[in-house]
Order: sequence, then C-alpha cells, then structure tokens
Amino acid sequence: MSPQDRPQARPQARAEDPRTARTKARLREGLLTECADRPLAEVSVSAVVRRAGVGRATFYLHYEDLTALALDACADVVHAAVDALHAWQAGPSPLPPVRPPAALAEFLTGTTGRAPLYRTLLLPGGGGPLGDRLHRELRARARAERAAVGAPRPELVASAVAATFTGVLADWLHGEIPADPGDLADHLWPLLLALHRAVP
Repeated sequence: MSPQDRPQARPQARAEDPRTARTKARLREGLLTECADRPLAEVSVSAVVRRAGVGRATFYLHYEDLTALALDACADVVHAAVDALHAWQAGPSPLPPVRPPAALAEFLTGTTGRAPLYRTLLLPGGGGPLGDRLHRELRARARAERAAVGAPRPELVASAVAATFTGVLADWLHGEIPADPGDLADHLWPLLLALHRAVP
C-alpha cells in the first residue's frame, strides 16, 4: 500500500486554551450568580461581564448571546441526567433494577436549585435549547447501548426514552406534575423500563 493509499489518522480536537477556559468559567459563574436572584430575561450582558470581571467584547468573543452562555452554563445538568439514568450500570447486575437508582432522585433534587433558569431553557413538553440538547444526548446514549447488545429497534426505543424523560422533567420543573423528587423517580423509572421492553 502506498503512502497515498493509507488511511489518514483523524485529527484530534485541539484542547481549549487555559485562558479561554478560565474566562468562560468566570462568565458561566457570573451568569449563574445573576440568575440566582432573577430570571434570565431580566439579566443583562453588562451585569454578567461586570460579575465576571471581563470586558463586553470578550463576552461576544465566546458567546453569541446570553442564551448561548446559559446553555453552556447548564451543560452539566445534561451530563448529570444521562449519568443518573445509567448509574445502575456501575453495579454487578447486567439488567436494570426494578427500583430506580438513587442517583435519579439525587439528580431531580439537584435541579430544584436552578429551576428558574432551567425553566427558561427547557420549555413545557421538553422543547427549548436545553430540552433539545438533553434529548439529543439521551437518545445517543440509549441508541448506542441498545445497538451494542443487539437489542431490536435501537433508534425507535432511544427516541421514545429520550422524549419521555425530557418531557416529564420539563413538565415537572414547570409545576405540571405534582411530585417530590423521590416520588417522581419511583414513577418515572418503570415508564422508561417499559419503553425498553415494549419492542420484543
């Protein structure tokens, strides 16, 4: 095989510059601090950059607007949701438990602290930029796991699971589902298991 015919190694993503990472972290923290007292719609770029100790031009160098910054600041809730739903896989059993993993109720409890900000980005029914991101990442994880074990219709089941969890979480945060975090976890978990088992 000639050098021209050899497959080329895929270029690796360049690590973020430490200064950029620090600046973005300060902007995220500034936004979260501002949103602790008022909704995102009442927060200004000026207030965020003042809290972060950076210039306005620096803000727009990294983010298009406050919604983009807010979505970045809330990215951890997406990762936490995915991890909570799959926490049982760290145990010895190859099958999901009948009872929800403790991490699910812990995750739901943790969302209440930033519920006003999450409600801005995660609309009833699961829409909004945070809902889109959560649905996309949950679907990808569920699809990959079903495909890895040869379970049927991974695309269909993954979409159903992601849509159900995202929609229920959104409606709960908006007060449409009266339940404390533990009760919601107890009722939501069997629904998700049923979706996985619905396709024989």
